[in-house]
Amino acid sequence: MSDPYAAAARMTVTSTEQMRDLGRRLAKLLRPGDLVLLTGELGAGKTTLARGLGEGLGVRGAVTSPTFVIARVHPPLGDGPPLVHVDAYRLSGGLEEMEDLDLDVSLPESVVVVEWGEGRVEELSEDRLHVVIERTTGADAAAIGDDARAVAVAGVGPRWAGEDLASLAG
Repeated sequence: MSDPYAAAARMTVTSTEQMRDLGRRLAKLLRPGDLVLLTGELGAGKTTLARGLGEGLGVRGAVTSPTFVIARVHPPLGDGPPLVHVDAYRLSGGLEEMEDLDLDVSLPESVVVVEWGEGRVEELSEDRLHVVIERTTGADAAAIGDDARAVAVAGVGPRWAGEDLASLAG
């Protein structure tokens, strides 16, 4: 299989508000059945991006880290899909442990966003969106600020073949 990040749209985000705005823009591309994997170290901005996704999808409730409850369902306020926000950080197993969450049941009518999902939930769908968030370091961080993040967004599978992910950089 080819590297899922090879054709990724890449951008630099320099504040938490820009990360939320990226989430709002990304939400415009999402539809029921989409699986989004968020990858990045602690404090990278995964939950901030998920908060923007929730705002863009128009869901009920504040999108916060579901670390201790593992998963939260945010119903739509309007006609859009629900957002299922999962934090797989404390789960040590792969898909077997995730099966208890019934994500496969939620996936067809929801947008499922999984923090720390890489290597754990890919089997849920051949179509998925990978978002990798990395802190900038060294001279880059000194030049653009400590809140700066490099973000790569890559679609995997036929669902994402025709999407213009480069438009997210705008």
